Order: sequence, then structure tokens, then C-alpha cells
Amino acid sequence: MKIEVIGLGVVGGSYAGALTAAGHTVYGVARNETTIAKAKSRGMIADGGTDAAAFAPLADVVVIALYPGQVAAQLRALAPYLRKGTVVTDVAGIKSVIRDEVEASLPDGIEFVFAHPMAGREKRGIDYADPSVLKGANFIVVPGAKTSPRAVQVVRDLAEDMGFAHIMTVSAERHDEIIAFVSQLPHAIAVALVNSDEESAETEKFIGDSFRDLTRIASINETLWSELFLGNRANLIRSIEDFEAQLDEIKDALQRGDKDKLESLFRSSTERRNRYVKR
Repeated sequence: MKIEVIGLGVVGGSYAGALTAAGHTVYGVARNETTIAKAKSRGMIADGGTDAAAFAPLADVVVIALYPGQVAAQLRALAPYLRKGTVVTDVAGIKSVIRDEVEASLPDGIEFVFAHPMAGREKRGIDYADPSVLKGANFIVVPGAKTSPRAVQVVRDLAEDMGFAHIMTVSAERHDEIIAFVSQLPHAIAVALVNSDEESAETEKFIGDSFRDLTRIASINETLWSELFLGNRANLIRSIEDFEAQLDEIKDALQRGDKDKLESLFRSSTERRNRYVKR
């Protein structure tokens, strides 16, 4: 297929590289020519430029790999140039907050399939794009109100081509509820954990593997994640409150010197963690 990828950051660049490797013809769009030159030199794209409208008439599929708040505006800008039957998809980490505006921006004959690749890196920019991060990862499809089975299948097939191992379909509301817990809450915890430290030289000497693993995702794209947090605030606040309740249980057991309670909590977390890994 001929695929236009708009936005060649970590996710968009990884998409472009994986789709090219799978045999598709990929056109890349970025804000500057330097990024396009890098994508070409790495064999990620067949051609590219800074004008998304130049490649839209060629595309069977358009991937808008931009921040959530930019998706609808980009779709409106492309509308006059898209061919009938073109499938458009995104990579945004939240769905409910953008769904209505995106669907209202759809021109006749164009279908939009919301999608969320559960893969990426904490760094930003094409220098950190790598198709291998997609291999074996989860991929979530969120059909719109008028999305046809054909369009959904197109996006699912591309996800398989890129190497995603687990492809699932959920509603926008359920997607955002789950993402608040499995993605946004861990980022919030990592940020809070790092910011709670006094940042002393002595502390740095004591940092071990557990702290590094827990705080890896605290190296964060502040612009993107502020948008994701605010766009899903109700679900994230609920997840934070549930987490606070669990911390309160541990704190209470510590204050009471309740070894049995602590052991019970530890057994429960071990069992639940093992179930997650097994699934």
C-alpha cells in the first residue's frame, strides 16, 4: 500500500521504518527537512517533505502521528486532498477527548480508525525511532461511530505488518479508563518519586536497579504528557485515588507494626503481578 506518515518522531518514525520493511511505500512528513533527510538516509521512507498535502492524494492510508490536540486540525487541512476510500488513523494516547472533533472533521468518503500503539520511548525525535520497539507490543483499535469493518481490518493488517503481537478492539471510553491505570498512573508515580528526592550526591551513590527501573519513565516529554494527563484527567484522578488508598494500607500497617498485614499485601501483589506477566 501507499502510506503517508505525518510526524516522524519516535512513534511516527518507527511506524515508517516498520511499514517500509514490510514492503509498503511510505511517504514521510515532518516540520523540517533535516528530519526528512534522516528518514531517507535510514531507509525509512521512499520520499517525504514538509507539506502533508503533497502526498495525501497518493495515499491509501494516512497515519497522523502527532499530539492528540493536533489530530483534528491536521485532518481538516488534508480533507481537500484525500481520495475517496482513504483510511486515516492516529497514534494518540487518549481518545474520548478528541473523538467528536475528529469525526466532525471527516470529509465524505474518508474513514478514520483511532489506534494506539502501546510502544515507544521516553526520548523524542527521529534519532530515537526504531521499528524494533513495535515488535511484540500491544496495539489497540478504537473504531469510530461510522467506522466500517473494512477500515478496521486495514489498520489491523498494518499493525500485524509492523510486528505488533496483540491487537485488541475497545471503545474510546474503555480505552481511556485502562490507559489511565496502565500507562498514565505509572508515569505520574515515576515523576512524583523522582521529584520527592532531595537530589543529594549521597542519594545518587545509593541508587540501584530497582530505583532505575521504577523511574525510567520519569524522563518524560513534558508537552505530550501534560496534554495526555489533562485530556484524561477524570480517569487518571480516579486511578491516583485508588493508588493512594493502597499506599495508605501500607502506611497504616507500618504505623501499627502489623507484619501479617504487610505479608498479606506482598503476597497479593506477587500473585497479581504473576497473572499480568502470564497473560
